[in-house]
Amino acid sequence: MRVDKEFYRPHKNLDAWKVAMDLCRDVYVVTEDLPEGERYGLVSQLRRAAVSIPSNIAEGAGRNSKAEFVQFLGIAQGSLAELDTQLTLCTGYLGMLSHEQVEPVLEKIERLSRMLTALKRHLRSRP
Repeated sequence: MRVDKEFYRPHKNLDAWKVAMDLCRDVYVVTEDLPEGERYGLVSQLRRAAVSIPSNIAEGAGRNSKAEFVQFLGIAQGSLAELDTQLTLCTGYLGMLSHEQVEPVLEKIERLSRMLTALKRHLRSRP
């Protein structure tokens, strides 16, 4: 019996999930430049927030209802806001990362936020 792999992986077709995966990779790269003393502090928090975003998109896509999917997209947006706050803290408030290092990541956060909002709106509008 042949099973269609995409049936079990609907999230892999979502542009939002793909951008979230790219964002996660970018966060791992930029956090390499944080001080060693932050390995178990900000580095860990930033990476956990970043990993949470595509994970929640995937979990929501695999759920049984649109309402559950929307709920998980909301959780992903919460993690996105957490990530934005932590990166802002690292740049403007603590000076641990430069604006140039973080700006492309912040732009991707804004793009993904718009994508998640649009996806939630789309799911809510469909019967």
